[in-house]
Amino acid sequence: MKLSHFNFDLPKELLAEYPSENRDEARLMVVNRKDGTIEHKMFKDLIDYFDEGDVMVLNNTKVFPARLYGNKEKTGARIEVFLLRELNEEQRLWDVLVDPARKIRIGNKLYFGEDESLVAEVIDNTTSRGRTLRFLYDGSYEDFRVKLKELGETPLPKYIKREVEPEDEERYQTIYAKHEGAVAAPTAGLHFSKHLLKRLEIKGVEFAEVTLHVGLGTFNPVEVEDLSKHKMDSEELSILPAATEVVNAAKRNKKRVCAVGTTVMRAMESAVSSERTLNTFEGWTNKFIFPPYEFSIADCMITNFHTPKSTLLMMVSAFAGHDLIKKAYEEAVKEKYKFYSYGDAMLII
Repeated sequence: MKLSHFNFDLPKELLAEYPSENRDEARLMVVNRKDGTIEHKMFKDLIDYFDEGDVMVLNNTKVFPARLYGNKEKTGARIEVFLLRELNEEQRLWDVLVDPARKIRIGNKLYFGEDESLVAEVIDNTTSRGRTLRFLYDGSYEDFRVKLKELGETPLPKYIKREVEPEDEERYQTIYAKHEGAVAAPTAGLHFSKHLLKRLEIKGVEFAEVTLHVGLGTFNPVEVEDLSKHKMDSEELSILPAATEVVNAAKRNKKRVCAVGTTVMRAMESAVSSERTLNTFEGWTNKFIFPPYEFSIADCMITNFHTPKSTLLMMVSAFAGHDLIKKAYEEAVKEKYKFYSYGDAMLII
């Protein structure tokens, strides 16, 4: 399949600027792969589609406040610094994106905070917008990390044009987030409330957790028409024995395994054994899933509505079938579902 197969007209007003008032009261489109039917529900109705022994696999990564604003030495120009990943703890080296990038060269210094107590020096150019920074801070590593958190803000996606608000800190985070390391939320999981998780638990639904630290590479535009030539950025992944045991037991017992989000789907498909069971995994994955693709672990998935030509839309199309997803998205636009990170959800069964 080609990139152009994944284009569609998405009205700007359908990009969600805010989440639904209550997490589990977002809208839910239920897409049935067997009979091609589409139902319109609320997210909390999800419980009706799962039975005792079914497993939901969650991504327990935690978003850290990755967006900082600093001032360039001498000129005082305001520069946005987006923390991507820590390269070296001792030397306090980070891969970052800077904006505007043309102003930032090797050797420049940036000052953060009103008291300018945190300083960073540019030591390398990695891409047109990418830089390597060495942070200079008098204090322990723990104090340095606290300082980064104090100065950083919730890294809402760029399509959200408004200022970050206090509620974003909580709402752009799943309620089961544990391990800090993501610069974007695994958004399908944002719809789960404590109440809904409890109801699913009482019904006998089991949960397994994996950790995939979502990077910005997930949202990089695909710039080649031939999808086999697109390269995904690597993201850090951990699948522990406790998760593999729960998932593989469900597979053995012919129970349903549901991937909560594209990140979980990618995580599991990166760790498949020759017997098509889930393996433990510690490392990095750059797996790119697009049609045609044969999935090994999950037999249903929860996902948000994705933007045109995105790798996320490609994965969902590989899972549900291109024609069915095209039909579902046409319906979503017509019914004014909200798209993207703070948008509505889809359950594919």
